[in-house]
Amino acid sequence: MNLQMVRKKIDLLDSRIVKLLNNRMELALLARRLKTRVEDSKRENEILKRIRENATGLVHGELMEKLYDEILRESKNLQKKNYKLLAFHGEHGSYGEVAAREWNEDLIPMPCTELVDLFEAIQSGLYDFGIVPVENTLGGVVGQINEFLIQADLYVVGAVELPIHHCLLALPGTDHRELRMVYSHSQALAQCRQFLSRNKLESSPYYNTAAAAKMLSENRPKAAAVIASRLCGELYDLEIIKENIEDFDRNITRFLVLSGKENQEDFANRNINLTRIESIPKSPGNYAFFLDFIGSDRDENIIGAVEEVKSMTTAFKLMGCYKERTVS
Repeated sequence: MNLQMVRKKIDLLDSRIVKLLNNRMELALLARRLKTRVEDSKRENEILKRIRENATGLVHGELMEKLYDEILRESKNLQKKNYKLLAFHGEHGSYGEVAAREWNEDLIPMPCTELVDLFEAIQSGLYDFGIVPVENTLGGVVGQINEFLIQADLYVVGAVELPIHHCLLALPGTDHRELRMVYSHSQALAQCRQFLSRNKLESSPYYNTAAAAKMLSENRPKAAAVIASRLCGELYDLEIIKENIEDFDRNITRFLVLSGKENQEDFANRNINLTRIESIPKSPGNYAFFLDFIGSDRDENIIGAVEEVKSMTTAFKLMGCYKERTVS
């Protein structure tokens, strides 16, 4: 082992430490939502005591206590700020986070690995907003999400149409000619099937595109790459081997922004123009229909149409009135 190899390992550890600190600060923001005040000296003393007791090897207790004094101070500083939290499904770097940043870059994007937890946390107010994919031009409607939408007591307050551009990412310094295996979500692998075939690359499904990028960064398997977003390359220190490797040019995912509170803005438009109609089965012989249209719930034309639809259905829910952002 030479100096360059040692420094490379140090850089990798530093990168992981920074990411873990960021994750800790995110949890601190969530903790603030669940407690009555920022200051909690008993909890701080418990943390410092545990850190001192667990200090081993070259990292002695006094040093760790100094480090955690600063970490706790910064945690409290963040908790005192009125940040709004937006949850997305998956790991950092997922396309949900990309859409979240496009919708409102002032919000703090928070990863949520389980869909049921995401919906429950928005309803409880733990998160101010959540963003979920509802349909893709290639993969069609996201059935599981729409089932949650039927049951959840939430409002739609925004939408984002996001072009999906897949990247082939690998560890820095990787020779692309040595790549053999590519990890990603099964849908992303399917959307890049021709690219993988042309380059004689094997595919291995992973539960999430961003999770695959995180795995590659941490486990560093040989001759391996991932298909994920450009953002994943930035977050996990991966090199972009090739961009826009999707087989079809028009690959767009539509995301809805959800909230426990109704949008108070007025987006009046005198025309009723349907932009989406989807149906999903709820039970044998029973279907739920999703309709999107251009208009406002304060427009007399819309109010009349809504009342007429109500009279024709066994159950009706107006999910929200919102702006839609189309990303170029």
